[in-house]
Amino acid sequence: MASVSAPSDSAPGDGPAPARPRTGAEIRAAFLDFYAARGHRRMASASLVPEDPTVLLTIAGMLPFKPVFLGQQQRPAARATSSQKCIRTNDIENVGRTARHHTYFEMLGNFSFGDYFKAQAIAWAWELSTQVFGLNPNNLVVSVFR
Repeated sequence: MASVSAPSDSAPGDGPAPARPRTGAEIRAAFLDFYAARGHRRMASASLVPEDPTVLLTIAGMLPFKPVFLGQQQRPAARATSSQKCIRTNDIENVGRTARHHTYFEMLGNFSFGDYFKAQAIAWAWELSTQVFGLNPNNLVVSVFR
């Protein structure tokens, strides 16, 4: 796997740092813009009630692409990005009891249909996290499952 290094600090006098996305709308736009600039086609959110008869609700960002992954449909593009509206009910009994259990949310995704693989996906995720969203690389923990 290719190594990914943290970006170097900018030199003094490079000007002010770009504004970091703060609201949900800004984060969503920054994510979609980032991947669109790297050749991903923006895909609209699919319905919360999917055409797929094997599931009752759209529960993941990749669900609209399931027929592509199964070889039942042609890929919409070599690369895609989306903000998919999702509903989860597998832990519905915990909704309202904790801050992390939700039923409705949006799942941001970037997808490659045989165009690029882990090394590129990891490099872009690092760039998005540290340069666009401004997360401090020293506060990020990277793990590898071999």
